[in-house]
Amino acid sequence: MTTDFIKGIVVPILTPIDGEERIDEARLREQVDYVINGGVSGILAFGSNGEFYMVEEEEMRRGLALMLDQAAGRVPVYFGIGAISTKKCCRLAEMAAAADAAGVSVLQPMFLKPTRQELYLHFKTIAEAVPDTPVLLYNNPGRVGYGLSADLVDELAHTVPNIVGMKDTSGDITLTSEFIRRTRDVGFRVFGGKDTLLYASLCHGAVGGVCTAANFMPELITDVYNRFVSGDLRGSLEAQFKLNPVRLSMDAASFPVAAKDMANLRGRDVGAPYRPTLPTPEGPAREGFRRTMAAAGLL
Repeated sequence: MTTDFIKGIVVPILTPIDGEERIDEARLREQVDYVINGGVSGILAFGSNGEFYMVEEEEMRRGLALMLDQAAGRVPVYFGIGAISTKKCCRLAEMAAAADAAGVSVLQPMFLKPTRQELYLHFKTIAEAVPDTPVLLYNNPGRVGYGLSADLVDELAHTVPNIVGMKDTSGDITLTSEFIRRTRDVGFRVFGGKDTLLYASLCHGAVGGVCTAANFMPELITDVYNRFVSGDLRGSLEAQFKLNPVRLSMDAASFPVAAKDMANLRGRDVGAPYRPTLPTPEGPAREGFRRTMAAAGLL
């Protein structure tokens, strides 16, 4: 299975919606063009910042089709899966494979806390449902409540042929490094999942990052990656330092509304989040957005 294309900056693309909370086709197509023109290497449909947990399956099918059509092969489009049941995850993976998504990204089940053996069988079963499709694990302990261990990832990488990589959003650079070290013999593709640790992840051998902020400042995120792979390590680090205050200011708002707030502040017109979340009101958090974005030359 060819996996060389799995690299660079992948954006967990925002899901613009209308007043009835249906995907807004025109604005979604505009966002696809915006991030591609901004230099991203791939698009992840219905990741965490794509608000996957709010979207019904048929809407996901429609949204994925729109993204694939608009991307038109310019960059790979991956499909994010965040369901709890193995059966539903398999169904979503099969839907994505049938639509010719470049790969699927699978979050560990929420609410439950499965054993290592249960997680192994969960991911293995999903991968076996789409044997010709690259499968990426998605480790997000901050949202799920527990993490994927290095032992589990090591076992999956070495025993399930189409589990070929992962996104690690643990924020633990030692763990990210262990995922890379223990699987490098099989060419496992590890993405950093924290925008603020993109440079550090690349230094440890990550193939890129899945970066929320590429939704509204793709030029800054891709600058970190492009400078790094060209050998300009000092420039890459300075680019990282330039974007970090903007990314850190997002933490003052509730998840995941800050990404849409900042996109709208840059004139992107991506609309509101799904309810019950609401746009960040005027106050210290929003003032922080404007201050850090202006300092980075984004406003």
